[in-house]
This record gives sequence, structure tokens and C-alpha cells, in this order.
Amino acid sequence: MSGPQPVTVDGGALSAEDREKATDQLVETLADADEAGWYGELVVERPWSAHNPRLSGEFARAAAIRRYLCRELASLLAAGARITARPSRSQPPFDDPAFFAALDEDRVDTRSKKLFLFSPERMALSLDRIGHYTGTPAAAFQRHVLFTNYAMHVEAFLERFPDADRPARDGAQMPAYHHRTEAGDGVSLVNIGVGPANAKTATDHVAVLRPDTMIMIGHCGGLRNHQQKGDFVLATGYQRADHVLDEALPLDVPVIPHHRLNTFLLDALAEAGRPYRMGIVHTTDNRDWEFTQQATLAAMRVSRSVAVDMESATIAANGFRYRIPNATLLCVSDKPLHGSPKLAAGAQEFYEASKRHHLDIALSALDEVRRTHPEGLPSQEIRAVDEPLFGGPQDL
Repeated sequence: MSGPQPVTVDGGALSAEDREKATDQLVETLADADEAGWYGELVVERPWSAHNPRLSGEFARAAAIRRYLCRELASLLAAGARITARPSRSQPPFDDPAFFAALDEDRVDTRSKKLFLFSPERMALSLDRIGHYTGTPAAAFQRHVLFTNYAMHVEAFLERFPDADRPARDGAQMPAYHHRTEAGDGVSLVNIGVGPANAKTATDHVAVLRPDTMIMIGHCGGLRNHQQKGDFVLATGYQRADHVLDEALPLDVPVIPHHRLNTFLLDALAEAGRPYRMGIVHTTDNRDWEFTQQATLAAMRVSRSVAVDMESATIAANGFRYRIPNATLLCVSDKPLHGSPKLAAGAQEFYEASKRHHLDIALSALDEVRRTHPEGLPSQEIRAVDEPLFGGPQDL
């Protein structure tokens, strides 16, 4: 078995038009390697770097993140990098013990700068599972991803985008819907259902697609006297009582939403004239925390939480781990501390009144992201000293 011939491009003297052709050729070489049963490899030589002049990384199913790779490679070529794409090694099957061992993120040497955040084995498995969980191919995902915990947001999304891609089969565990654009900067909506386990699973796998943004649009319990059903909550931080990522990301690590993304959401709320409150969201793994209240109530009080839900902190923590700008916009559906629990009788009226406003505010904020940051939001605050080279236009 043989793969495609290596392709090398020196960005030093390329015109903008030639640069676009060169990035397509490089990514096509990776895609051809994949078709031939090989992992593809990129080698990036940066003559301006004193500490990391040469970096390499392997990729699986590069076609699934084609637009992302083209954007990153074009930026490097514009800076004068020399880039080689070539087949690397034969892809092991999913049932190979060596494949399983390569999935362990803790085995990565964090002392050395990398090209990409994930191993090709991790990438291959996540791309496969995206199709399994969402019922849609990974390549359908757009640069902006919304997560919801209610089907009502799916209804509003499909009303807004009737031509959106839908799951190819019924019964997908976390069905996804995609409003595609030619540039790939459209919006994908994933109904993750309820609970932090689903939120972790979805973001574990979506992270390999390297989206520009992730926003949670869900429901929450309002915890303050002056909140009303239908009011919005814009998270400024999280109290992580979800527990599913405690080992991967210790609780003493601060996790906050992306500041610029939050600013765009705040502007959209003001423009829409919708009542809202900013503050801490308490995320719990106990759907019936009201049955054993005292510890949870004490935690809510000391954190000054304004809302409680089951997914937001999980998505934010994984966004932080995987360097993806993220934010949370919730809508108050009940007030558990004020004699107004979520009951079936009033639920449908609330859902119909809130679902379009909720989606419209999130989409309005994303319109502003596209307008002001077409190459992706700056992400210095979630980048690390050993940061992978691929991951943001601001750090070549």
C-alpha cells in the first residue's frame, strides 16, 4: 500500500491567489493519504522561530476539517513558512490495542510545542462518533456550534433555517442540525439532551473539529427574587458541581466564558430589549437536588449563583481544556427557591414564548463574531505556554 507523493510549499514568495491554491493542494494531499489508508502528516518549518523552527503533526480524515486547515495553513504561508504534506503511517483499525493506547491524552508530552492538539487516533475516533451520536457527518459541522437541552430550540432553528441539514436517521442520541454557508461559517445546533455526561461527550468529540465558538443555549432555574420566567441569564462564571471533568480539570482552575463572545451576547440582549441577569451559574449533576437541598443551597449562596442548570459548566470546562471560545446564554424556566417549580401545565406556553427570542439573540451575537473576527476570535486567555501551533491566527 502506498500513499500520495509528498507536496512541499514555500510561502515566502506566494501571491494571495497562489497561496489559496497551495493550501488546497496541501490539504488534498492529506485527504488523499486518508483515502489510501494512511494518516497524513504536516511538517511546518518556521524560519522566524528561534525555539520551535520545525513542528510536525499527524491527521486523520483531514477533509472533515478542511476549511479550518486551509485557514491555518494560509496564515502560516503568508508569514513565510515552508510546509510539507505527506503520508505518515498506515492507519491502525479501531480494534487494534495500539489504537486504544494512542487515545490517552495524558500520554502527550506537554513540555514540547505541538502542531495540533489531538493524535490522529483520537481524531479518527471522535469524527466517527460524531456521526454516530448526531446522525450527521462531521464534515457537515459549521464554524459556530450551539448546544441545547430542549427540542424547542430545534423547532425554532428549523423554522429559521428550513433548508438545514438534518440527521440521516431517527433516534440519534444527540441529533444535530446544520445551517451551511459556502465559507463554512454557518451554525450547527446539537440537542445534547439533559445532563453533564451528555455535555461532556458532545464537546469531547466536537472539539476535534476546532470550531470558532461554542454557545450553550438552554434552560435554567432562576435563583434570585427579581428574576421572572422568560428572563435570560448570561453566565460570567460557573460553580462546577457537575463532577464529570474533576479529574481532567481540577476545580481550582478558574473557568470563565470568553470575554468578547460574552460582550457580543450582551449587546444582542440589549438590542433585543430582553430582561437578563449576569452572574454565576451553578451546574449540578443531580437533577433532583431539591430532594437533598442543604449542601447545594449552601454552595449556591457562597458562590452568589443566579441560576442552576446541568450542562453549562461542563461545556465551559471542556471549552477551556480544548481552547475553544465559549459562552452560556440561558433562559429562566422555573424558580425552585420561590415556589415556582417547572411543572407540565405551564411549560408549553413558556416554551413557545421564549424559543425564538433565545435563538435570535445567540444568532445575532454570532453575526457580529463573523463581521468583526472572520478568522476566529482571539483566544489568548485560554491558550497555554505549550500551546499547539494550530489553534489561532494570533500566534504563529
